[in-house]
Amino acid sequence: MEVRLEKTYPVDAPLEACWRVLSDMTVLAECMPGAEITAQQDPGRYQGLVKLKVGPASGVFKGDVEIQSVDALANVITLLGKGADKGGASASMQLTAALRAESAQRTYLTGRADVIVNGRFAQFGGRLMESAADMVLSQFAGNFAARAIAESAQNLAVPVPAELIRRQENIDGIALFRAMMRDAIFGLLKRRK
Repeated sequence: MEVRLEKTYPVDAPLEACWRVLSDMTVLAECMPGAEITAQQDPGRYQGLVKLKVGPASGVFKGDVEIQSVDALANVITLLGKGADKGGASASMQLTAALRAESAQRTYLTGRADVIVNGRFAQFGGRLMESAADMVLSQFAGNFAARAIAESAQNLAVPVPAELIRRQENIDGIALFRAMMRDAIFGLLKRRK
């Protein structure tokens, strides 16, 4: 099953601070719920894992992340991640992330990802996978913003409260169920019109 995602998130931090977070693979992985870099193979290749739980299915995907391109002038990075779990499920994601400054203290993070999932996670279908991906990306954006704000404050020697930096979390099953039900109800209502 293949899902394409395109999202834009505002970040209340300067472009330079956001770029430092986006271009540091270890810090960037810390922003993604359940993700971890376990080894660096060379400057553009990393090994890592992602713990994922969607509904009743869970897995630990081990794999590789390759930095395919970095454009520091345009503030764009392209990554390819591939992994598999012990149960035979596999996933890959081609991600292009870009930053655009709106002002001295506000930046927009835009991401376009093509995700391919095989195995037991693919059985949930596109709607559930999109809802799950939206939740994960929302958590990622919040964590990214907190790290960029912390990076900016560090340059200004201003302490950042610990509660701003959220720890990695699994997908909230109840919130995911609510989002699915909301989408299903709205879908039915749209069809009746």
